[in-house]
Amino acid sequence: MTDVLVGIDTGGTFTDIVLLQEGRLQVFKVLSTPHDPSRAILDGLRQLDALKDLRVLVHGSTVATNAVLERKGVSTGLITSAGFGDVLEIGRQTRPKLYDLRVQKVPPLVPRSLRVEVTERLDERGEVLVALDEDSLDMALTTLQEAGVEAVAIALLFSFANPE
Repeated sequence: MTDVLVGIDTGGTFTDIVLLQEGRLQVFKVLSTPHDPSRAILDGLRQLDALKDLRVLVHGSTVATNAVLERKGVSTGLITSAGFGDVLEIGRQTRPKLYDLRVQKVPPLVPRSLRVEVTERLDERGEVLVALDEDSLDMALTTLQEAGVEAVAIALLFSFANPE
């Protein structure tokens, strides 16, 4: 038995699979299954007989990127730190004419009505300044559920610095 290392890229049309085993590289392509991307991945791995010795699998996809660029995603809610619900609206203030008061902004992917804030705060090192208030989280989830969102993004200030 030898370890199998696999890299997979799921695109809108094709799913590409690169397999490394015993120093030998195989490249394989299957049709993507947009309604369930895992089907194309598993079909390809089965055709390559790679499942039983699989040690490492790295997966990347342009599906989410394309959905964002084309604005074709499902209704999405955003849970964020208290005081940061309008960051999507404010943006980075980088625009060709900084002082143009009539600038036409692209609407945020998540409308204001689907952005909810929770009470919590980490500092830039990931240290807890204010522990997550679970009641505020419950209220946020209830709000989004009642709004009928199909997906929820969670973006808390400095959360990358504290993976726990």
